[in-house]
Amino acid sequence: MTAEYQALDADVRGALEAVRTEVGKAIIGQDPVLTGLVICLLCRGHVLLEGVPGVAKTLLVRSLAAALSLRSTRIQFTPDLMPGDVTGSLVYDAKTALFQFREGPVFTNLLLADEINRTPPKTQAALLEAMEERQVSVEGEPRRLPEPFLVAATQNPVEYEGTYPLPEAQLDRFLVKLTVELPGRDDEIGILARHAAGF
Repeated sequence: MTAEYQALDADVRGALEAVRTEVGKAIIGQDPVLTGLVICLLCRGHVLLEGVPGVAKTLLVRSLAAALSLRSTRIQFTPDLMPGDVTGSLVYDAKTALFQFREGPVFTNLLLADEINRTPPKTQAALLEAMEERQVSVEGEPRRLPEPFLVAATQNPVEYEGTYPLPEAQLDRFLVKLTVELPGRDDEIGILARHAAGF
């Protein structure tokens, strides 16, 4: 191993540790999930986060975006969400008498797709196309998404009633699936202590 490689390795480790420290100010006990998110970001992949409600999936993604100074957007997927609500759409401008493209929430660096399995397949497909192609097509015109671009989609492993589970072909768009576990006893005490201190 050359000295140059060792120096680079130390720099990367230092950067990862700095991100962990910064996110650790808001999140306790989810280091493996945080590491998985950072790996996906570096590999230009996407991540599926699975965990019961209340394990800080949303806060984790938002904290990572803040620590890296990335633009972040959250979409709450619901049964009535349409593809244009994700990708954006053409809007008529009466002043210019032209249609102007209004970007949807997918035009961001870190997109939190909350409860992706609660929206119909047509809307899921619009997001999954953006994930694969890193662009959206509106009226036949492709529009590039910003770089870096990471989708962190969440799904609840219980309460499948009224959901649209992702088929295998769509699950393939995710680089990894991370299970966000309930925090351990010591971590829960730490969370309660921070809450009591006014965090």
